[in-house]
Amino acid sequence: MSSVLSEPLPEALQTAQAAAQAAGLPYAGGVPPQVAWALFSSGQALLVDVRTAEERKFVGQVPDSLHVPWASGTAMTRNPRFVRELEVKVGGKEAVVLLLCRSGKRSAAAAEAAAKAGFTQVFNVLEGFEGEIDALQHRGTSDGWRHHGLPWVQD
Repeated sequence: MSSVLSEPLPEALQTAQAAAQAAGLPYAGGVPPQVAWALFSSGQALLVDVRTAEERKFVGQVPDSLHVPWASGTAMTRNPRFVRELEVKVGGKEAVVLLLCRSGKRSAAAAEAAAKAGFTQVFNVLEGFEGEIDALQHRGTSDGWRHHGLPWVQD
């Protein structure tokens, strides 16, 4: 996969980057699912799902998204090759990359690790694929990729 380089960075990502800098985030920033879809579907960014292969298979995934697991298995063992695999999959550390997980927490940690490794334009997809757990212990009722009706498929 070739890297997506955008000169200049799309306005939505410039805004996210400025907010991240103001908040002292250690990575480029975060974007809501709707913005992530607009950037990904228009070819302005790559979308990388950092959930486990099992989550993608049984919960669903975004069509044509890339996959580099942050962790694996039920014990969620951290992938020690994450940064190297991400670099190969997206075509370099300058690629514009959006990271997606279940709720936006793992992808934030993955974005931080990528930034520390020299990635310059890695953003977290806020809310994640399924969103936060509600009072009834359900996901997807108030936020997340699927809640917003964005494209996804399931095996």
